Amino acid sequence: MMDGVPGPAAVAELAEVVRSGFVESRHFGLAVALDPDGKQLFAAGEVDAVVLPRSTAKPLQAVGCIESGAELDAEQAAIAAGSHTGEDRHVALVDRILASAGLERDALRCPPDRPEDEPTRFRLIAEGIEPQRVRMNCSGKHAAMLKATVAQGHDPARYLDADSAVQRTIAAAVERLTEASTGIVTVDGCGAALLGMPLSGLAHAFGRLATAPAGTAAGRVARAMREHPELVGGNGHQNSEVMRLLPGVVAKGGAEGVIAMATPDGHAVAVKVIDGNPRATTALALTLLQKCGVDVTPARALIELPVLGGGRSVGEIRPTI
Repeated sequence: MMDGVPGPAAVAELAEVVRSGFVESRHFGLAVALDPDGKQLFAAGEVDAVVLPRSTAKPLQAVGCIESGAELDAEQAAIAAGSHTGEDRHVALVDRILASAGLERDALRCPPDRPEDEPTRFRLIAEGIEPQRVRMNCSGKHAAMLKATVAQGHDPARYLDADSAVQRTIAAAVERLTEASTGIVTVDGCGAALLGMPLSGLAHAFGRLATAPAGTAAGRVARAMREHPELVGGNGHQNSEVMRLLPGVVAKGGAEGVIAMATPDGHAVAVKVIDGNPRATTALALTLLQKCGVDVTPARALIELPVLGGGRSVGEIRPTI
């Protein structure tokens, strides 16, 4: 392992792309499945290697925000834990979180972006509206961090500082849930602090999130994600579809080929695709849940991924774990 990145000997083949019977590409990486006690049921690659979880960490960061004093209802907790697609309903929720903290949109420090949701993006372009911070998929998380900062009586302009009180509380929550402390602190694409963690620790954290008591911050986040999957992603988003099709499962993907899922009884899985391509991550995570004995039949369409040629299926992207 070099500089925290698993080397060739540490990874395993996870999926292959087959076109007209020819293996065109292969994805390598790390994958782990844990039972409710945290025991490994399956492992591919060096699963204790440190990864950057990217947006897969958002539910854990939402726990830290609530523990920092951010009062969030179920919808607000769901969008804080999610990577929303920038639909109007998502923006309205982010605005509501900001307003409850006495803040305007200009308090957000995530980068301006266009919505991922295509109809919304095309409509705003036609209306001549430029990229906005509130439409960026991380704005729910940022609004929750801002609300926590205001609740603690601190300067909202410093809410992204890694040494701020809220970010320290978030880091403590992440380390508690993962049961790991790596000392690796980076900056995510949205500008927020991001902790490196073992992939196995990420899976463990999701298992603890999924089984957390109802009255705890973790329990509130898990319940919010289950009740409002459309706010964790959006129309047609794979995270949202997994939770809609498999009620009780909590699921969250992130950039650079990371994803984690967990069931209500605490079975948990996590994946890191080393090349960063996310096209197989949902299928891989569902395949791991299947290895745990979970019936994923309702979500088969998210596992059977076609490779297209001329608009028709000529192959598939298939997990090889």
